[in-house]
Amino acid sequence: MLTVYLLRHGETAYNADGNRYCGLTDLDLTDRGIEQAKQIAVLLQGASIDAVYASPLRRAYRTAALATGGQFEVKTDQRLMELDFGSWEGKTRQEFVAENPALWEAWDASPEKARAGGTGNTALEIVKRVDTFFSDMLIKHANANIMVVAHNTVNRLYLAYKLGMPLRNYRQIIQENSAVSRFELDEQETLNLHQLNAH
Repeated sequence: MLTVYLLRHGETAYNADGNRYCGLTDLDLTDRGIEQAKQIAVLLQGASIDAVYASPLRRAYRTAALATGGQFEVKTDQRLMELDFGSWEGKTRQEFVAENPALWEAWDASPEKARAGGTGNTALEIVKRVDTFFSDMLIKHANANIMVVAHNTVNRLYLAYKLGMPLRNYRQIIQENSAVSRFELDEQETLNLHQLNAH
């Protein structure tokens, strides 16, 4: 059994500015994001963490480092990176839907096969990538507790997939900045969600 504390990174300038889609844009945390990350250390006080992993994007890596108070080596893994949002990068949903409503409608209806922003990732590509990461973690850290810091869309797509939800419903799972979700993966890779979006 693997226990995972799954986090979304702290606030970035794009989050603060109308929730612009950040994707692979490598932004750092705002001052508020730094404080949010530090609060995770308080929230998880007493939790037994054996290893820490993060997306290599600065906002996730720095959140992981701050959340653990520098007590762990933060290992990065490319499979935890946010998806490529294509032409939506740096724009709010209102902005890019106005530019090309058909692109959003295709993604909204079938994200598993539509490409985000026309040229980005499909949801299926993301869940397959993230699923291989957690399968590896289950082998590497059997009967251990790990912290994983990733991104809003990646986290929600993975949880939706493992809980048997249609991927188009991923936005019904809330992942706020620096919130913690806790789940277990058993030997059959069944996910049991114990906590969602805790502060």
